[in-house]
Amino acid sequence: MQPILTVNLTTGEIDSFNVPADWAHDYLGGSSLAARLLYDDLSHDLDPLSPEAPLLFLPGPLTGTAGPAVGRFVVCARSPATGLWGESNCGGFWGPELRKAGFDGLWVTGRSPGPVYLWISDQRVEVRDAVHLWGLETTATQDAIIQELEGHGKHRVAVIGPAGESQIPFANIITDHGRAAGRTGMGAVMGAKNLKAVAVRGEWAIPVADDSYAGLRSKANRVLRDDNFTRAARETGTAGIADYVDYLGEMPKRYFQDGVFDGVDQVTGATMAETILTGVSACHACVVACGRVVQLADGDGERKGPEYETIVGFGPNLLIDDLAFITRMGEICDRYGMDTISMSNTLGLAFTLFERGFINERDTGGLLLEWGDKSAVEALVHLTVKREGFGAYLAEGALKLARRYKVEELAVQVNGLEVAYHDPRGASGMALAYATSPRGACHNQSDYFLADIYGMVEDKLGMGFYQRQDGAEKAANVAIHQDWRTVFNSLVMCFFANISPGTVLDLVNAATGENFSLEELMLVGERAWNLKQMINRRLGLVRENDTLPKLLREPYTDGGAEGYVIPLEEMLEAYYLARGWEPATGMPTRQKSNELGLDWVEEAGD
Repeated sequence: MQPILTVNLTTGEIDSFNVPADWAHDYLGGSSLAARLLYDDLSHDLDPLSPEAPLLFLPGPLTGTAGPAVGRFVVCARSPATGLWGESNCGGFWGPELRKAGFDGLWVTGRSPGPVYLWISDQRVEVRDAVHLWGLETTATQDAIIQELEGHGKHRVAVIGPAGESQIPFANIITDHGRAAGRTGMGAVMGAKNLKAVAVRGEWAIPVADDSYAGLRSKANRVLRDDNFTRAARETGTAGIADYVDYLGEMPKRYFQDGVFDGVDQVTGATMAETILTGVSACHACVVACGRVVQLADGDGERKGPEYETIVGFGPNLLIDDLAFITRMGEICDRYGMDTISMSNTLGLAFTLFERGFINERDTGGLLLEWGDKSAVEALVHLTVKREGFGAYLAEGALKLARRYKVEELAVQVNGLEVAYHDPRGASGMALAYATSPRGACHNQSDYFLADIYGMVEDKLGMGFYQRQDGAEKAANVAIHQDWRTVFNSLVMCFFANISPGTVLDLVNAATGENFSLEELMLVGERAWNLKQMINRRLGLVRENDTLPKLLREPYTDGGAEGYVIPLEEMLEAYYLARGWEPATGMPTRQKSNELGLDWVEEAGD
C-alpha cells in the first residue's frame, strides 16, 4: 500500500502512516481497514465533534484501477448522529485522484483555529486558508477552489456545505457536484474540525501487483456492461426499481404508514426517462452510468437527477408526486450538504406528529404540516440548515425530535440512523439488515432487498433462495450477504458491480499480489463485520439495540405487503446462531473472535 497521509489541524503537523502488511492482508482497505486503524481511538468517552476525534478517508486496493465500478472511497469516524461506528461510501473521482496523488488515505485529527482546506497534489500537501469559502454552498465551494487552483491542473474537491459547518448530525460530504458521502454525519465531523474542503490532484500511476490485472478488469467491465441489471440501471437509474418495489409493498408511503399512494407512477425512473432526463453520468471508469442528468422547466439548465432514496423520501414518503419538486429538493440538500434520507425521514416524522396532534402551528412557527404540501416541505428544509425555529429541532434528526415530544416509538430509525426507503415488510431480509447493521438502519451494509425481490443471490458463497417474506430460515443468508458486501466496502467496489465472486477474487489477487481463496476473501468481510460490532460494544451498543421501530413492526392494511408482520425475534435468534454470537449479548463469542484473528480485541480488555 501507499502511505496514508496524516494531518493534525491543531498543530499543523503533516506526516504519513504506513499500514502494517498483516493489516492490509486481513482487512484489505476501505471501511474494513478503517475499523482496524481507528479501533484504539474510538472510546466510549470520545466526543465525535471534538478535536481529538479522528476522521479517516480511505479508498481501497481497487479504487481508481478502472476495474468494474471501483471509483469509490469511504469516510469513517465516530458518528455524531448515532454515537456508534460511522461510515459513509462515496463515488465520483475524488478517491482515484487521492491514490494518483500518492496516498492510500487521509487521516485527519485536531481542529484548525479557523476555516481551512487541504491541498494535496502529487505528495505536496498544504493547509490553506478557507475563510473566504466558509458559508458557501457545496457547488460554489468546489467551483471556487477549482478556479483558485486553476494553474495547477484539474483538481477533485470534497467539500462540506452550511450543514457541515453548523455540525448538523446528518451533514454529508459532497464531491463532483452531487456525489455524496451521505450517511452518519461525516460532514459534521469535518465541520467540527473547521475543514471546509480537501482538493486533490495526482499524476502518478495507481499500483497493481500483477500485469494480468489489466486484462482481467477489461473482461469484467465487458461482462458488467452487458449485464441485465446494468442495462436497467443505465436506462432508468436507481429509481428504475420503483414500480416493482411499490407493487410488492417494499416502498413505504406516508412515513411508513401506508402501502399505497396513487401518485407513485409519476415519480419512477421510467417517468423520469420519459420526461426530464437528458443524459446519464458515471463515476470514474464506470460502465454502469446510473447517475441521472435532467433538465427542468425553470431555465436553470441541466443538473443532477434524484436517485431512488431521494425520490421516495421527498415523494411518496410525504405524499408528493411532483418529480420536478423532488429534483429541486435533492439539489437543495446537496448544496447545503445534507443527507436526503435523514432529512426526508425526519420531515415525515414531523408531518406525522402534526397529524396526530403532538405538535401544532405554534411549534412549527405557523406552518401547517399537511401531507403533500410542497411549500411547507421546502420551508422546513431551509429552516433546518439554518437551525431556526422548528428547524432547530429537525436538525437533530428523527430520534431526538421524537424524544422532544415524548413519542420516541414513532421515529423510524435504528440506533439513531433514520431508516432508508426499503420497507422490510415487503422484503423481510431488510429487517435483519437494519437491526444488525453496525452503523444503524442501513441499506448499504447489505442491500438484501435485491436478493428478496430479484433473487440476486450468490450460490457460490453458500446462499440459497428464499421467498421475500420468509423469516428465520433466511438469517444465515443475510449474514453471508453482509460479509460479502463488507468485502465490497473493503475494495471499495460499488454494489452495482453485478459480477461473479470468482471474478472479484481474481481482481483482488491480481491487484494486491495476495493468493486468497474465496473462503479466505469472505473471512476478510466477516472479520471486519465482527470488528465493527466490537467497536460498537465499546461505544455503548447492547443487545436491546438490535430491534426495529414500532411503525415497521405493525402490518400494513393495504398494498403488496398487506397484513405481514415481521418475525423479528425469531430471525434474530437464528442470525446470532449463524454468526456464532452470544444470543444474550448479540456479540461475537470468544471462540468466534479467535477464529477470525480478533483475539487481540479480547486481550485489550474489550
